[in-house]
Amino acid sequence: MFSPEGPTLRELAVQALSSVEHGYDLLAPKFDHTPFRTPEAVLEAVAKALVPLGPFDDGLDLCCGTGAGIDVLAGLCRHSVTGVDFSAGMLDVARRRVPSAGPGVAWVRGDARALPFTAAFDLVVSFGAFGHFLPRELPGLFTQVHSVLRPGGRFAFPVLAPPRPSGPAFWTLLGFDAVMRVRNALWRPPFVMYYRAFRLGDVLGELARADFTVELRALPEFGRRGDGSPRVRLVVARRADGATPPPVA
Repeated sequence: MFSPEGPTLRELAVQALSSVEHGYDLLAPKFDHTPFRTPEAVLEAVAKALVPLGPFDDGLDLCCGTGAGIDVLAGLCRHSVTGVDFSAGMLDVARRRVPSAGPGVAWVRGDARALPFTAAFDLVVSFGAFGHFLPRELPGLFTQVHSVLRPGGRFAFPVLAPPRPSGPAFWTLLGFDAVMRVRNALWRPPFVMYYRAFRLGDVLGELARADFTVELRALPEFGRRGDGSPRVRLVVARRADGATPPPVA
C-alpha cells in the first residue's frame, strides 16, 4: 500500500492516536506517498467535467491537504486559487509542492466549519476530506460553503459508489470504521475518520436544505458497475442567485 518513502507502521500508529489536526501535521511530510492522497486520475476527471461549467474567476480547495486540488483549480480559475486546511503541517508541504505560489495562489489555515471568508469564490472543490466530518456536522459545513460562494457559484466533489456487501472492500471499510469507533470510545482526543458515514442520499438532502440545487454527473473514465450505475460521480451543487442559506438549528 505504501511506497518506501511513505510512513512506517509506527508512524501511522502514532498518527492514529493523535487528534485529527496533529495527526496530519505528523503525516504531512510523507502524505503524498500514501494511498490517502487523491489519485491523479480522479483529479483529472473532475477537472475535465468542470470545464464546461466555467469559466471561473476565483476557486477554493476545501481541506486542501498538500494541495492536490490546487492543480485542478489552477486550470479552471482565471484570477486566484486558495487552499484552506487546519493542519499547519499539510499547508507547509503544499507551499513547497506548488513552487509557483504567488499573487494568484494563497494558503490559509482555517477550519472548514468556520471558514474565514466572505462570498469570494465562484468554485469550491474538495477531495477526500468528508470522512473527517460526523453526519451531524454536515448542515453547518454546507452552510459555510454556501456562505463563501458568490451567487451562482458551484461546490463540486467526487463520490465513489459504495462497495457491495459481496466484495472484500465492503468488509474492509466496515471493519475500519468499527475499529475507529472503538478507538474513539477508549482514547482521547478522538480521530474522526469514517469511510461509511458520508452517504450520498443524506448528503444530497443536506445540500438541498442548505439551499443548493444539485446535479450528479457520471465520471465516465471510471466506467459503470454491473447494474449500470457509475462507479464515480461528481456532485455539483449550485448556489442560487441571490440566495441566502437557512440558519442551522
